[in-house]
Amino acid sequence: MREDIKALIAESLYVKQQLLNNEELIQNLELASKLFMDCFKGDGKVLFCGNGGSAADAQHISAELSGRYKLDRKPLFAEALHVNTSYMTAVANDYSYDEVYSRMVEAAGRKGDVLVAISTSGNSSNILRAIEKARSVGMHVVGMTGQSGGAMKENCDILLNAPSSNTPRIQECHILMGHIICELTEKGLFDA
Repeated sequence: MREDIKALIAESLYVKQQLLNNEELIQNLELASKLFMDCFKGDGKVLFCGNGGSAADAQHISAELSGRYKLDRKPLFAEALHVNTSYMTAVANDYSYDEVYSRMVEAAGRKGDVLVAISTSGNSSNILRAIEKARSVGMHVVGMTGQSGGAMKENCDILLNAPSSNTPRIQECHILMGHIICELTEKGLFDA
């Protein structure tokens, strides 16, 4: 069992080393951080969506922005779109689960806001519909996916595709990338 544990840690470290060595991904993290800063400076909001573990990641990262990450500062408007369970279950029942995020993007998203769409495969239909709706209202889209990017690859302004096809390793990278963006955004806005 100890060897299994060590192998899993080594696998996680390997993927993070690939992330560290990927200059395009590093540049995209910088671009995403600047996009967040510009959005918040313009009194905009950052909306997040994902399914399963990606929904948990969406909620985690949005909480770092709306609450605080490291600095004691004013809150930023960031929200995970799945947190209203009555809304989610009603829309899934009355329309379709494919519509749960696109309808909320239509209700809350405005031109200049940012949608962070999280899907390890890059192919979740409800996430793709949310991206389509976000683009139609003039929002910027940051996609967080696995290595291939899936269908999201061609539909995001900035793609943060974790360098793995293994779901747990992708999700570990998503949290790391989310924390990097939160730290850079917070420093850029509040740490003079």
